[in-house]
Amino acid sequence: MIKVAKFGGSSVANAEQFRKVKSIVKADDERRFVVVSASGKRFDGDNKLTDLLLLVNAHLEYHVDCTTLLKDIEQRFVDIRDELGLKYPIEEKFEEFSSVIKSLSPEYIVSRGEWFTGRLMAEYLGIPFLDAADVIVFHHDGTVDMERTATYVRDAVARLGTFVLPGFYGSTVDGTVKLFERGGGDITGAILARCLDAGLYENWTDVSGFMAADPRIVDEPRSIHRITFDEMRELSYMGASVLQEEAIFPVREVGIPIQIKNTNDPEARGTVIRETAAEREREHLITGIAGKKDFMSVHIQKAHMSNSVGFLKRALAIFERYGVSVEHVPTGVDSFGVVVNGADVKDSIYSITSDLQHELKPDSISVIDKLALISVVGRNMSRRAGTSGRIFGVLGEAGINIRMITQSSKEISIILGVNNDDFKRAIGVIYENFVANEMVTAENADR
Repeated sequence: MIKVAKFGGSSVANAEQFRKVKSIVKADDERRFVVVSASGKRFDGDNKLTDLLLLVNAHLEYHVDCTTLLKDIEQRFVDIRDELGLKYPIEEKFEEFSSVIKSLSPEYIVSRGEWFTGRLMAEYLGIPFLDAADVIVFHHDGTVDMERTATYVRDAVARLGTFVLPGFYGSTVDGTVKLFERGGGDITGAILARCLDAGLYENWTDVSGFMAADPRIVDEPRSIHRITFDEMRELSYMGASVLQEEAIFPVREVGIPIQIKNTNDPEARGTVIRETAAEREREHLITGIAGKKDFMSVHIQKAHMSNSVGFLKRALAIFERYGVSVEHVPTGVDSFGVVVNGADVKDSIYSITSDLQHELKPDSISVIDKLALISVVGRNMSRRAGTSGRIFGVLGEAGINIRMITQSSKEISIILGVNNDDFKRAIGVIYENFVANEMVTAENADR
């Protein structure tokens, strides 16, 4: 089986992290293809190299001298090389880069974080370096040409056998360097796994996979060992993400699972993400809980609205007119709510409500702000009767008012709206009653 191992910025931040990567790669002969991000933060308060290179671009744009900044970036690479006893001529190559930097595109400049990191990692692992610009091909509209990319990758495998590939960038057909969005190294790894028909895409980072809740809210939350792509999407959308969301699509379409692993704790199980999770005798009811604050709900009511064709469509068109993305639309017989991110409408909410009043002539419009949304996700909830009622019950007993309720069409998530002030407490109550208690029950059953 082929495994593609992608290592994030924290995993390649310094020489010590490079050593961990080498130990992980050498521990499994199936890890023949390695993707690396640019070196990340070495300690709290440090800067990621990508951020420093973006700052270089800003200096160049405003004609500010960036010599010192470039020297700092170069020194990061020199420190790694010297501590590991490598021979790559960083000073010479970086000088070549710096001497022509004013003629380079911003995307090319930023891509050098991955390029230099990949060069050092390839020498340290003793395997060839493959420039992503030579194999990852973008159409001019920014999408990846998967057919051409797959051909180039397979040609490289035939030629090199194994390689280190820098993430985050590729090139258009005319050779112009093109970046993915931030976190795009995850996408590079997924594309490579697809092109190689890998059996597993490993994404190595600084956490041991997904947690069942935010550890900043819940103390030592349970790790999620198995999760479906749909569940991951639901949780990631609400902010519980350790993986760039777009990275799932290249591998999901061809049935390749993803495993999130911790470079600093490689023996930890991590999280396996796949299309379906095989049922077991004892399955968790709730896979995970995630949420965000500061939403706003515009509630519209009109008698006999259900008999008025196109009423909802006209309402949503007004939000579209102002460039506002709609998060949820909970509905009733003669009413519905339009839930949006509060920041998206801070300058337009009065104009939107005015247009709604003028064009739809509803009986009433009300706005609820400072609304938090909590997504309770679990593939098993639909198979256990009364789950929603139990969730509402424990929140009611805790004195938490539910302002909104909606459920995904696949019945794997229940989304609750509560006041911002109740956000953390609501997540804690749900976790304690449905995850922590379930863990205790499982532990007792195993004794």
